[in-house]
Amino acid sequence: MLDIKFIRENRDIVQSAAQKKQVDVDIIKLINLDDERLKELKAIEDLRAEVNRVSNDIARDQDSALKIQLIEEMRSVKEEIKSKEEKLKKIMEEWQLIMLQVPNVPDMSVPDGASDAENQEVKVWGDKPTFNFEPKDHVEIMTKLKMVDFERGTKVHGFRGYFLTNEGVRLSFAIWNYALEFYSARGFIPVIPPILARKENFIGTGFLPQSEEDLYKTQDGDYLAGTAEVPVMGMHANEVLDQKIFPIKYLGFSPCYRREAGSHGKDVKGLIRVHEFYKLEQVILCEANHETSVQFHEELTKNTEDFIESLGIPYHRVVNCGADLGLGQVKKYDIELWVPKENKYREIASASYFHDFQCRRFGIRYKNESGKMNYAHSLNQTAIATPRILVSLIENYQQADGSVKIPEVLRKYMGGKESIK
Repeated sequence: MLDIKFIRENRDIVQSAAQKKQVDVDIIKLINLDDERLKELKAIEDLRAEVNRVSNDIARDQDSALKIQLIEEMRSVKEEIKSKEEKLKKIMEEWQLIMLQVPNVPDMSVPDGASDAENQEVKVWGDKPTFNFEPKDHVEIMTKLKMVDFERGTKVHGFRGYFLTNEGVRLSFAIWNYALEFYSARGFIPVIPPILARKENFIGTGFLPQSEEDLYKTQDGDYLAGTAEVPVMGMHANEVLDQKIFPIKYLGFSPCYRREAGSHGKDVKGLIRVHEFYKLEQVILCEANHETSVQFHEELTKNTEDFIESLGIPYHRVVNCGADLGLGQVKKYDIELWVPKENKYREIASASYFHDFQCRRFGIRYKNESGKMNYAHSLNQTAIATPRILVSLIENYQQADGSVKIPEVLRKYMGGKESIK
């Protein structure tokens, strides 16, 4: 959420940001509503001040007749206050609804674009494998190696269902354990958060009200999160933190749930786009400074890229265009892994920074050295997502005999095995 004062003083910038992100929001209407809000607030405050003044006069005055007159006058004033409060309530409801739709202002380095097709490649790493045989896709390889069972997964879950089995499970645990060790060494505090969370946590992170169709909702009004970012950000809601503990670095591990609304028939094969999966997520809270946020954005991105490089999987990084940014994101990178059978890159991780957009919604603040209260800045980046990473890992490391080599860094978590046969 942006500060209404900032919106009023920079209406053209905010409206341009909405256009760049292709967000339909009327900034002029919001400012007009804010004028009404301020007008009604001032009127209510003036009337309350009058009530207080007259109440003091009544207490001091000895004239009974005058007291009765003043009390009658104040009764009508209180009725007027009540009427104005009802009017203000309706104005506030509409004001808050539009405020939640106002997007954050993207960084100047974010390219224009109408869809993710216009994201721009900024880095390429690794040599794409060459095969002296016809490569297979991960579905065929993993099915033959009894690492996955899609048929029974569909029977139990339905569309996009799967069972990981045998070495599919062990390889997933190997990745999780390696990731825990890898990111802990870089100063991240491991957290397993509740993934069933209250609505305000999704509003705070910016997933509501815009993306409700992609969330699973319970009958109690709570939601299942699609990323540990949601509950981890909620950990410090309405807290005043000590600046000395910044940066706070969390590594959230959780199951994740996404309905993939609107993507029926898209990427349906195998483990690329499933309804439930597991993910490790980097989350950082830091002081309110643009340069600091940029620094940590690059650091988070490097962490995930170093992790992928240690697995030896080719990838590239793209900077997301305006239309491919979320409501609160200032800038975002996507890291995409090479998928040999499809002859294309597929997203595995995203890195974003938000300035104080999320922390303002959550009420996460700190006092700086001069004692001034500030909202913190927040960032997040996927550490690694499973089972999606298995798609690239399996296809890049497949062998002519149908086996799959295990990346060296994972072998100690796989009992020393060098391959899956």
